[in-house]
Amino acid sequence: MFKRILIANRGEIACRVIKTARRMGIQTVAVYSEADRDALHVEMADEAVLIGPPAASESYLVIEKIVEACRKTGAEAVHPGYGFLSEREAFPRALEAAGIVFIGPNPGAIAAMGDKIESKKAAAKAKVSTVPGYLGVIEDDKHAVKIADEIGYPVMIKASAGGGGKGMRIAHSRSEVAEGFNLAKAEAKASFGDDRVFVEKFIVDPRHIEIQVLGDKHGNVIYLGERECSIQRRNQKVIEEAPSPLLDEATRRKMGEQAVALAKAVNYDSAGTVEFVAGQDKSFFFLEMNTRLQVEHPVTELVTGIDLVEQMLRVAAGEKLAITQKDVTLTGWAVESRLYAEDPFRNFLPSIGRLVKYRPPAEASQDGITVRNDTGVQEGGEISIHYDPMIAKLVTHAPSRAAAIEAQATALDSFYVEGIRHNIPFLSALMHHPRWREGRLSTGFIAEEFPKGFAVRVPEGEVARRIAAVGAAIDHVLGERKRQISGQMGGRIVQRERRRAVWLDRQEILLEVGREGEAIAIRFVDAEGKAGNAHLLQSPWKPGDPVWQGTIDGHFVAVQARPIANGIRLAHQGVEVPVYVWTEAEAASARLMPVTTASDSGKKLLCPMPGLVVSIAVTEGQEIKAGETLAVIEAMKMQNVLRAEQDGTVKKIHASAGATLAVDALILEFA
Repeated sequence: MFKRILIANRGEIACRVIKTARRMGIQTVAVYSEADRDALHVEMADEAVLIGPPAASESYLVIEKIVEACRKTGAEAVHPGYGFLSEREAFPRALEAAGIVFIGPNPGAIAAMGDKIESKKAAAKAKVSTVPGYLGVIEDDKHAVKIADEIGYPVMIKASAGGGGKGMRIAHSRSEVAEGFNLAKAEAKASFGDDRVFVEKFIVDPRHIEIQVLGDKHGNVIYLGERECSIQRRNQKVIEEAPSPLLDEATRRKMGEQAVALAKAVNYDSAGTVEFVAGQDKSFFFLEMNTRLQVEHPVTELVTGIDLVEQMLRVAAGEKLAITQKDVTLTGWAVESRLYAEDPFRNFLPSIGRLVKYRPPAEASQDGITVRNDTGVQEGGEISIHYDPMIAKLVTHAPSRAAAIEAQATALDSFYVEGIRHNIPFLSALMHHPRWREGRLSTGFIAEEFPKGFAVRVPEGEVARRIAAVGAAIDHVLGERKRQISGQMGGRIVQRERRRAVWLDRQEILLEVGREGEAIAIRFVDAEGKAGNAHLLQSPWKPGDPVWQGTIDGHFVAVQARPIANGIRLAHQGVEVPVYVWTEAEAASARLMPVTTASDSGKKLLCPMPGLVVSIAVTEGQEIKAGETLAVIEAMKMQNVLRAEQDGTVKKIHASAGATLAVDALILEFA
């Protein structure tokens, strides 16, 4: 086994590899750009080497710098993680020439399967069912339109060297093909250094199901079950699970055996993933093969009990697989949520900044429930504009799908992040979505269920009562603390009134609150002014704790709590709302206060995220129609098209191509 390895990556996957290497007694070397000088993976590794400026094209994507870092530190092998150089055939060849082992598949397998176009050709040659498409070189956008017309709409334009949703566009018309082709090429070039794209038919109402394969250098290949990755946004996975709620054992075996046959055909010798697009009728077509460790590998590890990073290390060291196909059993269910630095209330645009607070739920395994958090950040760290916006992967495992989802929902409610915008409210809402819970999935799930994007949710029903109860309990604890402050004026003790008006923003809920032993009792008041039965809340929460964790009538509940002026902002199950707890006299005054409204910014185009202006598509004085492109902004390797929301005339342009803008910076004004 290796004594020292280098991880040619950053963020959570670098930290993930370090954890297994450390457990196996292997020393680790991290590489980092100037932007990652204080990153968690740098801190965790035994040694770290600076490899260049923040731009990936000048640091993490430069093979020569990685090889030199190996020479400098004496690293015997390199784990590439995912993204960056993980699927570049030239990388393992360069390492081999330098006498360094690549912890991944051989270059021949990468060449055959890592390239999306070549992998489809190889699959077709092996008589594997593939989605109709054009795999040749596409000359320009006119050629792409011609191909799309022949295939039939909708089509998917996809980067050949792509992954993670980068360099990918769905087009429903000729105009969308032309624009999508150029955007996909630009993103592919920026992310992978390879601007080749291909076009294929987009299967309507599909499911994305992938098979994990594992091979060694002695001709052995097995499959480790499937992962369902159908919950996607902008073609990027958001939630994954294992196994899939769609598959039966017979279909799982067919897909697994086909994946193994394909892997054996190219002498595959590491962890890899064969991806399929599946119909609701359990039909499936080969999509592509990712010749690397997948982002979502933890769900497979939890249902199989197999550490995939460890297996990659052992295979790279020349060991035979100690696991045979009959040894692979799937136990329980695992669900993974990807936490992104993005604002779900502003169309999921990237968010950057410092993690003022970062408090994930505690990792633990008890009572059949496992909570795992794979992350590459820590409190005080900075989310940079230069890299992917994913900050963590929260994974739960339980005996059943329902239990794993419930555990995931609770863990998300316990996950506290402050300083940047993040998608936890969206993920929490998804966990409670009836269609998700029923397993009626497709890759169009998010677009279909949230057609207008994700908006602020108004608390209602049981969720509203739960938030009101926790708000009242927190206020009661704060009141108890105030009454214990020494040096207060003497005099008779005034009996504290029990009745409260709890406002969830402007929604009012009447209740009574008081201490009953170790618990706080909440009694909701009906329309006739009568208090109902007591609901008992027990929690060790104290002022300053970012999450209220406890039980309501014996059921565990987690609610995020942020102090605000005169109240507290609570977040629970995807609902985030300011909560004010008034006495009856205070409530009478509060009801008389005017409601403020946000100012109108309809005459301005503001930058929705920190980013680089790629292009301005209009000129001053130009008349524009709703839907027309106004500008293209790049952030975190994604190009975002800003379109006109209504007809108008451009009055003044305040930004130019090449400028770096902050969030809400003025781009242009309309007359």
